[in-house]
Amino acid sequence: MIGIRSSLRTLRTDHPFLLGFALLEMVFLILPSAIVLVVSIGPSEIVTFPPSGFTLKWYGSLLGDAGYAEPFVHSLYAATLCTLLSIPIGVATAIGLNRYDIRFKDGFQTYFLLPFTVPLVVSGVILLILFGRIGWIGDLWAVGLALTIINLPFMIWSVASSVNAFDPTLENAAKSLGAEEIQTFTHVTFPSLMPGVISGALLMFMLGLNEFLVSLIITTRTTETLPVAIYSAIRGNISPQIAAIASVYVIIAVVAIVVADRVVGLDRFLHS
Repeated sequence: MIGIRSSLRTLRTDHPFLLGFALLEMVFLILPSAIVLVVSIGPSEIVTFPPSGFTLKWYGSLLGDAGYAEPFVHSLYAATLCTLLSIPIGVATAIGLNRYDIRFKDGFQTYFLLPFTVPLVVSGVILLILFGRIGWIGDLWAVGLALTIINLPFMIWSVASSVNAFDPTLENAAKSLGAEEIQTFTHVTFPSLMPGVISGALLMFMLGLNEFLVSLIITTRTTETLPVAIYSAIRGNISPQIAAIASVYVIIAVVAIVVADRVVGLDRFLHS
Protein backbone atom coordinates (compact mmCIF):
# COMPACT_ATOMS: atom_id res chain seq x y z
CA MET A 1 0.00 0.00 0.00
CA ILE A 2 2.90 2.35 0.77
CA GLY A 3 4.29 1.85 -2.72
CA ILE A 4 0.90 2.58 -4.27
CA ARG A 5 0.49 5.79 -2.26
CA SER A 6 4.02 6.83 -3.26
CA SER A 7 3.17 6.22 -6.93
CA LEU A 8 0.03 8.37 -6.64
CA ARG A 9 2.03 11.20 -5.09
CA THR A 10 4.54 10.97 -7.92
CA LEU A 11 1.75 11.10 -10.52
CA ARG A 12 0.13 14.06 -8.77
CA THR A 13 3.39 16.00 -8.84
CA ASP A 14 4.86 15.06 -12.20
CA HIS A 15 1.93 13.82 -14.28
CA PRO A 16 -1.34 15.46 -13.15
CA PHE A 17 -3.22 14.49 -16.32
CA LEU A 18 -2.14 10.88 -15.97
CA LEU A 19 -3.30 10.96 -12.34
CA GLY A 20 -6.69 12.24 -13.45
CA PHE A 21 -7.00 9.43 -15.99
CA ALA A 22 -5.96 6.85 -13.36
CA LEU A 23 -8.55 8.15 -10.89
CA LEU A 24 -11.23 8.12 -13.59
CA GLU A 25 -10.38 4.52 -14.42
CA MET A 26 -10.54 3.59 -10.72
CA VAL A 27 -14.01 5.11 -10.45
CA PHE A 28 -15.08 3.23 -13.58
CA LEU A 29 -13.89 -0.06 -12.06
CA ILE A 30 -15.28 0.53 -8.56
CA LEU A 31 -18.66 2.02 -9.54
CA PRO A 32 -20.39 -1.25 -10.57
CA SER A 33 -19.49 -2.92 -7.26
CA ALA A 34 -20.61 0.15 -5.34
CA ILE A 35 -23.96 0.19 -7.16
CA VAL A 36 -24.51 -3.50 -6.39
CA LEU A 37 -23.81 -2.88 -2.71
CA VAL A 38 -26.26 0.01 -2.62
CA VAL A 39 -28.99 -1.88 -4.49
CA SER A 40 -28.67 -4.84 -2.12
CA ILE A 41 -29.87 -2.77 0.87
CA GLY A 42 -33.02 -1.48 -0.80
CA PRO A 43 -36.40 -2.55 0.64
CA SER A 44 -38.15 -2.84 -2.73
CA GLU A 45 -38.98 -6.27 -4.19
CA ILE A 46 -37.44 -5.16 -7.49
CA VAL A 47 -34.04 -3.70 -8.22
CA THR A 48 -34.13 0.10 -7.88
CA PHE A 49 -31.35 2.65 -7.83
CA PRO A 50 -31.08 4.69 -5.74
CA PRO A 51 -32.98 2.64 -3.11
CA SER A 52 -35.92 4.17 -1.29
CA GLY A 53 -34.77 2.96 2.12
CA PHE A 54 -32.42 0.71 4.03
CA THR A 55 -32.78 -2.95 4.97
CA LEU A 56 -30.63 -6.04 5.43
CA LYS A 57 -33.48 -8.48 4.88
CA TRP A 58 -32.07 -9.68 1.57
CA TYR A 59 -28.88 -10.79 3.29
CA GLY A 60 -30.90 -12.52 6.00
CA SER A 61 -33.00 -14.29 3.39
CA LEU A 62 -29.87 -15.89 1.90
CA LEU A 63 -29.21 -17.86 5.08
CA GLY A 64 -32.56 -19.62 4.93
CA ASP A 65 -32.64 -20.12 1.17
CA ALA A 66 -31.26 -23.57 0.35
CA GLY A 67 -31.22 -22.58 -3.32
CA TYR A 68 -28.26 -20.29 -2.55
CA ALA A 69 -26.84 -21.59 0.74
CA GLU A 70 -26.12 -25.08 -0.58
CA PRO A 71 -24.44 -23.89 -3.81
CA PHE A 72 -22.37 -21.47 -1.72
CA VAL A 73 -21.14 -24.38 0.41
CA HIS A 74 -20.36 -26.26 -2.81
CA SER A 75 -18.35 -23.29 -4.09
CA LEU A 76 -16.41 -23.03 -0.82
CA TYR A 77 -15.64 -26.75 -0.92
CA ALA A 78 -14.50 -26.69 -4.55
CA ALA A 79 -12.43 -23.52 -4.08
CA THR A 80 -10.78 -24.90 -0.93
CA LEU A 81 -9.95 -28.20 -2.62
CA CYS A 82 -8.62 -26.29 -5.63
CA THR A 83 -6.33 -24.28 -3.34
CA LEU A 84 -5.09 -27.26 -1.33
CA LEU A 85 -4.28 -29.27 -4.45
CA SER A 86 -2.50 -26.39 -6.15
CA ILE A 87 -0.06 -25.63 -3.32
CA PRO A 88 2.12 -28.79 -3.43
CA ILE A 89 1.82 -29.06 -7.22
CA GLY A 90 2.67 -25.39 -7.73
CA VAL A 91 5.65 -25.43 -5.36
CA ALA A 92 7.13 -28.63 -6.81
CA THR A 93 6.63 -27.48 -10.43
CA ALA A 94 8.02 -23.99 -9.88
CA ILE A 95 11.14 -25.32 -8.15
CA GLY A 96 11.62 -28.10 -10.69
CA LEU A 97 11.35 -25.85 -13.73
CA ASN A 98 13.69 -23.29 -12.20
CA ARG A 99 16.46 -25.59 -11.01
CA TYR A 100 16.45 -28.70 -13.16
CA ASP A 101 16.85 -29.45 -16.84
CA ILE A 102 13.47 -31.12 -17.27
CA ARG A 103 12.48 -32.98 -20.40
CA PHE A 104 9.67 -31.29 -22.36
CA LYS A 105 10.29 -28.08 -20.41
CA ASP A 106 9.14 -25.98 -23.37
CA GLY A 107 5.90 -27.94 -23.44
CA PHE A 108 5.25 -27.10 -19.81
CA GLN A 109 5.97 -23.44 -20.48
CA THR A 110 3.42 -23.52 -23.31
CA TYR A 111 0.86 -25.09 -20.97
CA PHE A 112 1.25 -22.13 -18.64
CA LEU A 113 -0.06 -19.87 -21.40
CA LEU A 114 -3.22 -21.92 -21.96
CA PRO A 115 -5.47 -19.88 -19.62
CA PHE A 116 -4.94 -16.93 -21.96
CA THR A 117 -5.15 -18.79 -25.25
CA VAL A 118 -7.73 -21.58 -24.85
CA PRO A 119 -11.33 -20.42 -24.24
CA LEU A 120 -12.77 -21.71 -20.98
CA VAL A 121 -15.72 -23.17 -22.84
CA VAL A 122 -13.27 -25.44 -24.70
CA SER A 123 -11.62 -26.48 -21.44
CA GLY A 124 -15.05 -27.14 -19.96
CA VAL A 125 -16.12 -29.36 -22.85
CA ILE A 126 -12.86 -31.31 -22.70
CA LEU A 127 -13.24 -31.86 -18.95
CA LEU A 128 -16.88 -32.84 -19.42
CA ILE A 129 -15.91 -35.52 -21.93
CA LEU A 130 -12.98 -36.75 -19.83
CA PHE A 131 -14.81 -36.81 -16.51
CA GLY A 132 -17.86 -38.33 -18.16
CA ARG A 133 -15.83 -41.23 -19.52
CA ILE A 134 -14.24 -41.83 -16.14
CA GLY A 135 -17.53 -41.50 -14.28
CA TRP A 136 -16.67 -38.47 -12.18
CA ILE A 137 -19.56 -36.24 -13.28
CA GLY A 138 -21.76 -35.68 -10.24
CA ASP A 139 -18.88 -35.70 -7.73
CA LEU A 140 -18.19 -32.37 -6.05
CA TRP A 141 -14.51 -33.13 -5.57
CA ALA A 142 -14.24 -33.48 -9.36
CA VAL A 143 -15.39 -29.86 -9.69
CA GLY A 144 -12.53 -28.81 -7.40
CA LEU A 145 -10.12 -30.89 -9.47
CA ALA A 146 -11.35 -29.25 -12.67
CA LEU A 147 -10.87 -25.78 -11.16
CA THR A 148 -7.34 -26.80 -10.18
CA ILE A 149 -6.53 -27.94 -13.71
CA ILE A 150 -7.65 -24.73 -15.42
CA ASN A 151 -6.19 -22.32 -12.83
CA LEU A 152 -2.96 -24.11 -11.83
CA PRO A 153 -0.67 -21.98 -14.04
CA PHE A 154 -1.54 -18.94 -11.91
CA MET A 155 -0.28 -20.74 -8.80
CA ILE A 156 2.91 -21.82 -10.56
CA TRP A 157 3.61 -18.28 -11.77
CA SER A 158 3.11 -16.90 -8.26
CA VAL A 159 5.49 -19.40 -6.65
CA ALA A 160 7.98 -19.06 -9.52
CA SER A 161 8.38 -15.35 -8.74
CA SER A 162 9.54 -16.28 -5.23
CA VAL A 163 11.76 -19.08 -6.55
CA ASN A 164 13.48 -16.66 -8.94
CA ALA A 165 14.10 -14.21 -6.06
CA PHE A 166 15.38 -16.91 -3.69
CA ASP A 167 19.08 -16.87 -2.77
CA PRO A 168 20.41 -20.45 -3.15
CA THR A 169 23.33 -19.69 -0.84
CA LEU A 170 20.87 -19.97 2.06
CA GLU A 171 20.35 -23.63 1.20
CA ASN A 172 24.07 -24.20 0.86
CA ALA A 173 24.63 -22.63 4.26
CA ALA A 174 22.01 -24.89 5.84
CA LYS A 175 23.55 -27.99 4.25
CA SER A 176 27.03 -26.99 5.36
CA LEU A 177 25.71 -26.88 8.93
CA GLY A 178 24.51 -30.48 8.65
CA ALA A 179 20.89 -30.05 7.56
CA GLU A 180 19.49 -32.83 5.39
CA GLU A 181 17.61 -32.21 2.15
CA ILE A 182 14.15 -32.36 3.75
CA GLN A 183 15.23 -30.22 6.70
CA THR A 184 16.68 -27.63 4.35
CA PHE A 185 13.47 -27.49 2.35
CA THR A 186 11.23 -27.36 5.45
CA HIS A 187 13.18 -24.77 7.42
CA VAL A 188 14.85 -22.68 4.71
CA THR A 189 13.42 -23.08 1.21
CA PHE A 190 9.69 -23.28 1.86
CA PRO A 191 9.55 -20.37 4.36
CA SER A 192 11.41 -18.22 1.83
CA LEU A 193 8.83 -19.10 -0.83
CA MET A 194 5.90 -18.41 1.50
CA PRO A 195 5.00 -14.96 0.03
CA GLY A 196 4.51 -16.52 -3.40
CA VAL A 197 2.67 -19.50 -1.93
CA ILE A 198 0.26 -17.28 0.02
CA SER A 199 -0.32 -15.00 -2.97
CA GLY A 200 -0.97 -17.98 -5.22
CA ALA A 201 -3.26 -19.65 -2.67
CA LEU A 202 -5.40 -16.52 -2.33
CA LEU A 203 -5.56 -16.18 -6.10
CA MET A 204 -6.50 -19.83 -6.58
CA PHE A 205 -9.22 -19.61 -3.93
CA MET A 206 -10.78 -16.52 -5.50
CA LEU A 207 -10.57 -17.97 -9.02
CA GLY A 208 -12.12 -21.22 -7.82
CA LEU A 209 -14.87 -19.42 -5.94
CA ASN A 210 -15.78 -17.23 -8.92
CA GLU A 211 -15.38 -19.69 -11.79
CA PHE A 212 -18.60 -19.89 -13.79
CA LEU A 213 -18.21 -21.20 -17.32
CA VAL A 214 -16.41 -24.47 -16.59
CA SER A 215 -18.64 -25.03 -13.54
CA LEU A 216 -21.72 -24.51 -15.69
CA ILE A 217 -20.59 -27.25 -18.06
CA ILE A 218 -19.48 -29.93 -15.60
CA THR A 219 -21.79 -29.47 -12.60
CA THR A 220 -25.13 -31.18 -12.02
CA ARG A 221 -28.09 -30.24 -9.83
CA THR A 222 -26.40 -31.95 -6.86
CA THR A 223 -23.05 -30.23 -7.37
CA GLU A 224 -24.23 -26.80 -8.52
CA THR A 225 -21.93 -23.97 -7.44
CA LEU A 226 -23.05 -20.47 -6.50
CA PRO A 227 -22.11 -18.73 -9.80
CA VAL A 228 -24.20 -21.33 -11.66
CA ALA A 229 -27.09 -20.84 -9.23
CA ILE A 230 -26.92 -17.07 -9.77
CA TYR A 231 -26.99 -17.56 -13.54
CA SER A 232 -30.03 -19.79 -13.27
CA ALA A 233 -31.80 -17.22 -11.07
CA ILE A 234 -31.17 -14.15 -13.21
CA ARG A 235 -32.65 -15.82 -16.28
CA GLY A 236 -36.02 -15.50 -14.59
CA ASN A 237 -35.82 -12.35 -12.49
CA ILE A 238 -33.14 -10.01 -11.14
CA SER A 239 -34.08 -9.29 -7.53
CA PRO A 240 -32.26 -7.45 -4.71
CA GLN A 241 -31.45 -10.91 -3.35
CA ILE A 242 -29.19 -11.45 -6.35
CA ALA A 243 -27.54 -8.11 -5.59
CA ALA A 244 -26.99 -9.30 -2.01
CA ILE A 245 -25.25 -12.43 -3.27
CA ALA A 246 -23.08 -10.34 -5.59
CA SER A 247 -22.26 -8.09 -2.63
CA VAL A 248 -21.07 -11.11 -0.67
CA TYR A 249 -18.63 -11.82 -3.50
CA VAL A 250 -17.42 -8.21 -3.39
CA ILE A 251 -16.91 -8.41 0.37
CA ILE A 252 -14.97 -11.68 0.06
CA ALA A 253 -12.76 -10.12 -2.62
CA VAL A 254 -12.06 -7.09 -0.40
CA VAL A 255 -11.22 -9.36 2.55
CA ALA A 256 -8.84 -11.37 0.33
CA ILE A 257 -7.07 -8.16 -0.75
CA VAL A 258 -6.75 -7.00 2.86
CA VAL A 259 -5.33 -10.38 3.88
CA ALA A 260 -2.87 -10.27 0.97
CA ASP A 261 -1.77 -6.78 2.01
CA ARG A 262 -1.35 -7.74 5.67
CA VAL A 263 0.39 -11.08 5.11
CA VAL A 264 2.39 -10.57 1.93
CA GLY A 265 2.16 -6.90 1.05
CA LEU A 266 -0.01 -5.67 -1.78
CA ASP A 267 2.94 -4.60 -3.92
CA ARG A 268 4.47 -8.08 -3.64
CA PHE A 269 1.08 -9.67 -4.34
CA LEU A 270 0.53 -7.63 -7.51
CA HIS A 271 4.00 -8.48 -8.80
CA SER A 272 3.71 -12.23 -8.07
